[in-house]
Amino acid sequence: MSYLFIFISAVFVNNIILSQFLGICPFLGVSKKISTAAGMGFAVMFVMTLATIVTYLVYYTFLQPFNLTFMMTVTFILVIAALVQMVEIIIKKVSPPLYEALGIFLPLITTNCAVLGIAILTVQKNYTLVAGVCYALSSAIGFTLAIVIFAGIRERLAFSRIPPALQGTPIALITAGLLSMAFMGFAGIGN
Repeated sequence: MSYLFIFISAVFVNNIILSQFLGICPFLGVSKKISTAAGMGFAVMFVMTLATIVTYLVYYTFLQPFNLTFMMTVTFILVIAALVQMVEIIIKKVSPPLYEALGIFLPLITTNCAVLGIAILTVQKNYTLVAGVCYALSSAIGFTLAIVIFAGIRERLAFSRIPPALQGTPIALITAGLLSMAFMGFAGIGN
């Protein structure tokens, strides 16, 4: 399988948020401003790629050889939690405004099912380490693309006249559904 096919498939066709519906909490919670959404996207990109590398190595070095594959989910969660703590410390030192803007959502990367999902899917799809990193990075780019586009739409919606019954979460969910349908147009590319 070529890396270009993995990239196009992960970013557009099987977008982690809009097609597989993983990572919806930060998608809805951090997407009110483009700057915050981009920051979250880059944090997820870093954590997802690094988590995939580490979990891949842990799986094929310890879990599979010692027949402990049943511990995969728990082990992957622990690895991701440690990596998120590291990212949180780095962002706090490098960019305090971004750290403040992300607020509670930065620790929520620990429970972001998109990060765990990609780590597990990399093993389940029997990717090599390089293909797995390509898949993780591509999925993270797709995550970032979706959340930034959604944030841009939500910023524009703030200046629109929306009926009171649809303001807030209802219009956000309708917009997310329409954005998901728009990405379904890429489904023909993967065939």
